[in-house]
Amino acid sequence: MNSRILVVEDDERIRSSMRLALEGEGYDIDEASSGEEALDRFSAHAPDVALIDLMLPGMDGFECSRAIRRQSAVPIIIVTARTDTHDVVAGLEAGADDYVTKPFVAKELAARIRALLRRARPNEEETTAFSFGGFELLPDEGVLRRTGGDEVHCTRTEFRLLCELAANPNKVLSREQLLDRVWGYDYFGDGRLVDVHIRRLRTKVEDDPALPRHILTVRGMGYKLVP
Repeated sequence: MNSRILVVEDDERIRSSMRLALEGEGYDIDEASSGEEALDRFSAHAPDVALIDLMLPGMDGFECSRAIRRQSAVPIIIVTARTDTHDVVAGLEAGADDYVTKPFVAKELAARIRALLRRARPNEEETTAFSFGGFELLPDEGVLRRTGGDEVHCTRTEFRLLCELAANPNKVLSREQLLDRVWGYDYFGDGRLVDVHIRRLRTKVEDDPALPRHILTVRGMGYKLVP
């Protein structure tokens, strides 16, 4: 069965061109012209990936992404006409896994979707459990939980990023390495993806995200996890 992509875009011409391009890549497409319609479509038939324009009428793409993220870990790609750091980071902070800027190349967009779908599938090689700072990380179950306690919700990208760091304890991994291993590409990657997801992880596993004890920044080099 083909993967289903929810395309949320208010410009009919752009939405149509995205649909045609993605259908040409073998995806089934569901469309919405507003954030409100997107949530209705999502509830009726959850997609495998959501592609959301930030500048939507009414409920904008930021709030739409947050609303979807509150109920699902489905991969989200935000679409923006700006390369402004604030918009990109705000979109990622709203729960997106990746972003593309307009105008975009259809092949690049398809490659990003393929990478997200690969990450969404279970990795049969990941069987080792990790422990750090009162948390248990179970890659084969897709679970992060407090030792002997509750499960901690993570998006799929956050979870894979944490697994990669935990599999290399005390070892510094550069942004480029993490883009390649977690996002699945490096030639059009953006270090902001890594930075924002690290910040989101810290809010979930650190007592004080501003003074992290486990997920550390090594200036000029990258990040490491200290068990």
